[in-house]
Amino acid sequence: MRFYEFEAKRVLAKRGIPVPESATAKTAAEAEQIAAKLGGPVVLKAQVLAPPLRAAGTKTVETPAQAKQEAEKLLQLDDGGRTPKGILIEKRPKGVKEFSLAATYDGTRKLPVIGASAQPGNIDELGDKHPDKVVRRHFSALLPFSDYLAKELVSSLGLTGADLTRMTPIVARLAQLFLDYDLTQADIYSLALLEDGKLVALDCHMDMEVEGRRRQKALLDELGIEAEDTRVPRLPTPLEVEAAKIDTEDPRGVAGPVVEFDGNIGLIIGAGGGSLTLTDAVRKHGGKPANYAALGGNPSVKKAQRLTKLILSKPGVKKIAVMSNVVSNTRADLVARGVIKGVTELGLNPKDTIAIFRVPGAWEADAFKILEKYGVEYCDRTVSISEAAKRAVEKIGR
Repeated sequence: MRFYEFEAKRVLAKRGIPVPESATAKTAAEAEQIAAKLGGPVVLKAQVLAPPLRAAGTKTVETPAQAKQEAEKLLQLDDGGRTPKGILIEKRPKGVKEFSLAATYDGTRKLPVIGASAQPGNIDELGDKHPDKVVRRHFSALLPFSDYLAKELVSSLGLTGADLTRMTPIVARLAQLFLDYDLTQADIYSLALLEDGKLVALDCHMDMEVEGRRRQKALLDELGIEAEDTRVPRLPTPLEVEAAKIDTEDPRGVAGPVVEFDGNIGLIIGAGGGSLTLTDAVRKHGGKPANYAALGGNPSVKKAQRLTKLILSKPGVKKIAVMSNVVSNTRADLVARGVIKGVTELGLNPKDTIAIFRVPGAWEADAFKILEKYGVEYCDRTVSISEAAKRAVEKIGR
């Protein structure tokens, strides 16, 4: 779950990390008033969730009149079907040097990690381009973050004396709030060292574990984030909304989440991470998925049938690929019955509509008999996920 920047700044300030003087405007008129109150050059930041809008949604202005003019434009940005939450207006102090800090999880080491650089920006991107300019330290997810570790990290950036003393607690606080608030990402893209020696976090970003919302209810209430505010990157499409109904109205198995794309290959895929692998395999072989749609957990025939009809209703989709990793709890025959039923109820020929069926697992022999009856090509676990995706792409076309 992603925080808007004005919310992330409140979290930083709550833990004693300095942030610029600021206020949030809902209208262009409010933006003009806030800019006048702050005085001097100010930065306007459209409060959006989509990362690509970050640069386009940031403007520096010199006067309140310019603030009003730019705010009118920023409030019209399309944030995945939403308008911006508002405009964060900040007084921009003059920094003599900028650093970056980031806390996240290292999936390889299975430990939290905090990184720092003597350059501003995204730590991951800086690490890819200039690995020698990023320093990292892993730390425990169970024990309080050590000030000594923070000091060691800051010292690795070449800071000494008062600068070292001032930055060390900021690093420690960022790492600790990352743990305390169930965050998956806590970035300070620009930590500015000012002319007077003070440090201030100019730009930041935070994501929270979705599963952490219940545990972090007090924080979310403090920030004014309501339970129904899911913070999805964009508003769901009508197809995605209908798919969610299919899943909630029938408790047997799982059909979803469904994510709509612009391609022509309808996908009914499953088996946890296997569904992601299958989507990637289709793309690898030049195919254009029309959707992502996970089906598993032993769904009912009706659930598979409704999902099949929904995917085939998407404009441009004439064929579907039904594929899964090796599963143990999903009956392949029920999936086959549901998919065939969905296809025939639309008046389509299963042989011409189902490009490939690869759902190995329980009752697969019965599933194959059903598919043979309708002339549908099927394969078992001896055919790899990549090969099955390749066959589907060849039939459907790129």
